[in-house]
Amino acid sequence: MSTQPDLLYSEEEEALRSAVRDLLTDHCDAAGVIARTESDAPHDLALWKSLADGMGLAGLLVPEALGGQGAGHREAAVVLEELGRAVAPVPYLTSAVVATEALLACGDEELLGRLASGRTIGVLAVGLHTAPEAGHRTARLADGSLHGELTGVADAAAADVLLVPADDGGLYAVAAEAATVTPQVSLDLTRPLATVTLDAAPARRLGDAEPAVRRALRAGAGLLASEQLGVADWALTETVRYLKERKQFNRPVGGFQALKHRLAQSWLEVVSLRAAARAAADALTTGADTDVTVTVAQAYAGPVAVRATEEAVQLHGGIGMTWEHPAHLHLKRAKADSITYGTAGAHREALAALVGLQAP
Repeated sequence: MSTQPDLLYSEEEEALRSAVRDLLTDHCDAAGVIARTESDAPHDLALWKSLADGMGLAGLLVPEALGGQGAGHREAAVVLEELGRAVAPVPYLTSAVVATEALLACGDEELLGRLASGRTIGVLAVGLHTAPEAGHRTARLADGSLHGELTGVADAAAADVLLVPADDGGLYAVAAEAATVTPQVSLDLTRPLATVTLDAAPARRLGDAEPAVRRALRAGAGLLASEQLGVADWALTETVRYLKERKQFNRPVGGFQALKHRLAQSWLEVVSLRAAARAAADALTTGADTDVTVTVAQAYAGPVAVRATEEAVQLHGGIGMTWEHPAHLHLKRAKADSITYGTAGAHREALAALVGLQAP
């Protein structure tokens, strides 16, 4: 049996991509996303309902016996590529991947079924910056209820249930209405952060927090690379298209040699990112060298997505600097993603430890 990762897309995965892209084209245009970031409701819950309930995408990682689709991480990665390409303001990564993986580790079938249906949004109450191997803040358990403050929690404003690690080593389910969720200033307005304050919040123990949180963050980090791929690929594709149309000195700007070199370098990096992201999704599916493959993907993905989106803003010229053009949405998502579930530097350090290459 071959242990080589399958980096190609199957016919089913391409069909899934086409369906998701068609839906996003119709219901997630850039102007609408920008308008939503200026409102008090940054999450597009109608789009989430279409994706999660209408298409069944919230349950891709959940077995069919528990009400899910029984698919895998490769399919979820394809969905995240398209959501990244559109910078869609939906809690897919946080609910359908991270919270779902935590519940799979705990074996809570009732809550898993609710998340798989898409009618309930779950969020792991751990700071978005937390790497899989890093420590995280916990709430204080007293008399069966939780107390404390957890910061940097992504998509908490849209959550119906919060999965909260406590100081007794357990992971607890807390109804969102039992917590105070205060928005924080966030660079990426399409994935808002919040502070979650618990004051004697009723809680139900789900299982042990340490293995659940680690599994959830590892899956989040691995599939985040696919979102970063979608962001970077959009930036490259749109920049090439624009430079073919934009003219200076009566010739397309894309014909200038210096810009060709920059685009070629960006293309090489995006193609390499695609290989790393697909390898991570495949490793999460098969369980082969998962820690190493996910860490490699995250050590590489962040800087590539940031460079690709920075190039998009710069090479679009004056229009790329405007609020009306979507380039800033992709740049902000890329910058925020570069510190999500650990920085590239943190992943390089983790990789060195995993393969026994310690610094002198």
